[in-house]
Amino acid sequence: MDENQIPTKLEYYDDMFKLESTATLLSSFLSEDSRHVLIVDSTVFHPQGGGQPSDKGSISNSQFKFIVEDVRLKDKIVYHYGHFESSKDENVEKGAQVSLSVDEARRMLNSRLHSAGHLLDICVRNVGWNHLEPGKGYHFQDGPFVEYKGVVPQNELHSKKTELELEASNLISKGGKVSISIVPYDKASELCGGSLPDYIPKHSEDCSVR
Repeated sequence: MDENQIPTKLEYYDDMFKLESTATLLSSFLSEDSRHVLIVDSTVFHPQGGGQPSDKGSISNSQFKFIVEDVRLKDKIVYHYGHFESSKDENVEKGAQVSLSVDEARRMLNSRLHSAGHLLDICVRNVGWNHLEPGKGYHFQDGPFVEYKGVVPQNELHSKKTELELEASNLISKGGKVSISIVPYDKASELCGGSLPDYIPKHSEDCSVR
């Protein structure tokens, strides 16, 4: 892989509902753990991050079909991990035009689970637990959760659990629009009550806020 490769254009920043696109294939190689990797100049695939699992789908043209099983972002470059449907397709041509297609059902579920984590944050504040600081968020399908830092009196746990459920149901029944903004760290911290989880680097230029 070319170490001087240009950053991948992240098309999901412009339109989170865009699930198909075309791109130019920049490189194809085997990773250190022997997985096939494709890098393109722009992508609609959302990488794993922020507690949310990556998209899955396919990258293809008339010569090959690559099944995308995992997506990661490192040093502003998106790595699409997966396998070719046929072993004879592995020698793909650099510079080829390819079509990208994201698994819509998986993306929508991942987005809903992630948004549910932010909804929980609102509910926690609304029931009077303003002192709790959100930590790790896990928005995977096998058991999503959000961890909080702080102390809760034992005698409040049962009643507050009921209050949280009622508050969540109330907010959901009212409906509302989920929007995402890309802002600097300081602005994101301000919008999120003055603090962000520890896993977000303080020098981050681009933080997504729902």
